Amino acid sequence: MDVNVKHDKQKESLTDEQVKEYIARSQQGDKHARDILVEKNIRLVWSVVQRFMNRGYDPDDLFQIGSIGLIKSIDKFDLSYDVRFSTYAVPMIIGEIQRFLRDDGSVKVSRSLKEIGNKIRKKKDELTKQNGRSPTVNEIAEALEITPEEVVHAQEAAKAPHSIHETVFENDGDPITLLDQIADQDSNWFDKLSLQEAIRGLNERERLILYLRYYKDKTQSEVAERLGISQVQVSRLEKKILYEMKDKMDM
Repeated sequence: MDVNVKHDKQKESLTDEQVKEYIARSQQGDKHARDILVEKNIRLVWSVVQRFMNRGYDPDDLFQIGSIGLIKSIDKFDLSYDVRFSTYAVPMIIGEIQRFLRDDGSVKVSRSLKEIGNKIRKKKDELTKQNGRSPTVNEIAEALEITPEEVVHAQEAAKAPHSIHETVFENDGDPITLLDQIADQDSNWFDKLSLQEAIRGLNERERLILYLRYYKDKTQSEVAERLGISQVQVSRLEKKILYEMKDKMDM
């Protein structure tokens, strides 16, 4: 298969309906559906990771942690929500990375977590043969003298892509890495998504102020008259809104 054809095919995006269909199937245990969702949303993970690149951590570590957040968002997404999956997934991915950074990287994905994962696989096989059934998380944790949370964390990490430099396709000696696939020519797309998220967090009056000031080009006095408040109040509210939005987008 031609490299460009395969590359373009893998960049095809899913419709909202397709995403929800795959999420429903994934939550019912369809591994193939989950893999498709992860593959199609890896660029989203990488875009979030780029916002944390100056923290002194290996990009691969942050990417894998972010991928765990993506997987959790697939598992926990409520299909009754009237919201796009990416809108739900971004805070989950950010939260997963922030927890990792807050703990000062006490669990290093590239080393400790992978080592724990290997021990879990071996112990799981051993206990399965011994008991004639698959062991529970608590049984594995007890056998390895670690917490159940560590078992779950390591198992989630094993489901995530291993590295942004992992070769996903090779033709005539010219490899295409995961990073090649998720590189995006439009560097502003994630900022636009962040702006949308920040606006959604505003109340009705705050959104109206933004709409009148920046979409309708109304003066503060005109906005004040529309809302029945003073121009000084509009000025203070506008500064507060912009400050809070900037704070959310710089998360």
